Amino acid sequence: MIICVGAGPGDLGLLTQRGAELVHTADVVAGFDAVVDLVRPLIRSDARIVTMGYRDQVQRLDEVADAHRAGARCVVVFMGDIHFSGFQFLERVERACGERIETVPGISSAQVLASRGRVCFDETTFVTFHRRGTIDPFKRHLVRALEDDRNAIIIPRPWDFMPKDIAAYLLARGVRGDHPVEVWENLTSREAQWVGSLASCTHEFSDMSIMLIRTLRPMPSQIEPEPIA
Repeated sequence: MIICVGAGPGDLGLLTQRGAELVHTADVVAGFDAVVDLVRPLIRSDARIVTMGYRDQVQRLDEVADAHRAGARCVVVFMGDIHFSGFQFLERVERACGERIETVPGISSAQVLASRGRVCFDETTFVTFHRRGTIDPFKRHLVRALEDDRNAIIIPRPWDFMPKDIAAYLLARGVRGDHPVEVWENLTSREAQWVGSLASCTHEFSDMSIMLIRTLRPMPSQIEPEPIA
């Protein structure tokens, strides 16, 4: 058995009960260091732990696949939800194992940010740049979303397209600089780490950042009620 589990946005309390059970009963628990560290309190003392980084993930996943073929119960943990920005990693797991893998979804950072920022997903576009290869189509999608007067929740790409780069790109393509912006680095807190405008978003943030660009349309709470006749 091998199952991929979404481990939530960095708070063990937001891991689903099913995900926690699978981690606790696994013979092998694998994933990137930060995610494994998150679920480490749930891992049995006799379980094997396989951690990896970007450079050695293929080799480490081959080790997990070998354990799987030998009959071990294996769990590969993902930060957040597998289907939000972890799909390329899922494809690597499936290539290593040579078969389609069962997935157990988790709570994504985008869902938590929507709750923290009090925005509705019906009126919000989610874009992740956390992927290998070209991101140009996703950049254009973000521009169109803001032009269509939608909020945008964005996962930056840590190595070359962080919040300040996203802001600069949007401003260069005519997006108004007075869009309200929030950048969150710790979604277990109740307040954004940084609040400002698109034009003033020039700060450096950590790799764990997620960005909210709000529509210029007034929120329902900001609309003055019509006087009663």
